[in-house]
Amino acid sequence: MVIKMTNNKIKVAELFAGVGGFRVGLEKSSNRYDTIWANQWEPDRKAQHAYDCYVSHFGAIPTHVNNDIATEKHNVPYHDLLVGGFPCQDYSVAKTGAQGIEGKKGVLWWHIQDVLTERQPSFVVLENVDRLLKSPASQRGRDFAVILRCLHDLGYAVEWRIINAADYGHAQRRRRIYITAFKNSTGIYHEMAQAVKTKSRLQLHSRLYSNGFFSSIFPVQDNVNTKKFTKTQIDSSKYNDLTEISNNFSASFYNSGIMIDGHIISNEVVPVDTQPVTLGEIRHTEPVDERFFLNGSLEKWKFLKGSKKIPRVRPNGEPYFFSEGALCFPDHLDRPARTMLTSESSVNRSTHVIEDAATGRLRLLTPVECERLNGFADNWTNTGMPEKFRYFTMGNALVVPIVEKIGTRLLELI
Repeated sequence: MVIKMTNNKIKVAELFAGVGGFRVGLEKSSNRYDTIWANQWEPDRKAQHAYDCYVSHFGAIPTHVNNDIATEKHNVPYHDLLVGGFPCQDYSVAKTGAQGIEGKKGVLWWHIQDVLTERQPSFVVLENVDRLLKSPASQRGRDFAVILRCLHDLGYAVEWRIINAADYGHAQRRRRIYITAFKNSTGIYHEMAQAVKTKSRLQLHSRLYSNGFFSSIFPVQDNVNTKKFTKTQIDSSKYNDLTEISNNFSASFYNSGIMIDGHIISNEVVPVDTQPVTLGEIRHTEPVDERFFLNGSLEKWKFLKGSKKIPRVRPNGEPYFFSEGALCFPDHLDRPARTMLTSESSVNRSTHVIEDAATGRLRLLTPVECERLNGFADNWTNTGMPEKFRYFTMGNALVVPIVEKIGTRLLELI
């Protein structure tokens, strides 16, 4: 069942909602987006700080659910648009006798698939880490192929793009894959089907470079790299089911692509760069609390940030050297930030260290500066959670303005 939008509203269901990045971005793009159901749950945690943050902004109501999606997926109401970010995991599948095909236990993708099967929304927008296209290392591309085949079997066309937020003017070099899917009852689906029907190089080029879903909002250079232009077909004549893909598929997926009627076209595109906001521009200019400054010896920080070549021994007794290059210490203020991780603020190689604007001393980023890097309002996460968890939620979050552009683009095509 594919429902029609009522009262000009687009009914949204939000999975793995975190502190609400998808919702904030969509609602910034238009008041037509109406989130009718959302779920956020941190496994193995008594305190549910992200959920508490979400409801502090959007209300503690029955349709904002704090429970395992495995038990709640059948309660998701009918909706027009399903959104969510989900972990990159092992998506292998296997035959299970009379039960048919079954995905690996505990993997959240299969819960998304169950929601799509039951509710069949017209549109889907998902976010993940960019390495999804290459996993697992032992069978390159298999996991993403499994996801594409699932969407194909459910009657969806797909367009994806890896987007580095800094390439399009934002203050963080954060690369994430955005996956959009369109049900076969939508106009977008039929437009995509027409674009690949003739299988001409001109039409494929046009879809990825100029008139596709992403190319108008995240423009790329008009330059086809023929060495990386691939056309891979996944259909019943080559792979009978998901188990054959899981067992046999291996191919390269590039940073942009489409899938329609089982045909996959993928290419490496080069962004048309936009001058990014810099780390210095989002930095506090007012005095910062003393707890954020690096006090005492800087030797540990210099070691963590520096280049190193350390002798180690493999489990089989074979010696080898662990090597890594140097990171800038402190971080450049005239460039966008590096990718924030959930460990931001800890004594860690990946943690940002900057010069304070008021004093010139070295310090960590504040939670507010981390919120700015992801496009959230100042103090969005200042809702009673521990400060360390404020950093954690921003390390997990998406860049809100990217979602805002996606929301605007979707409205143009509906």
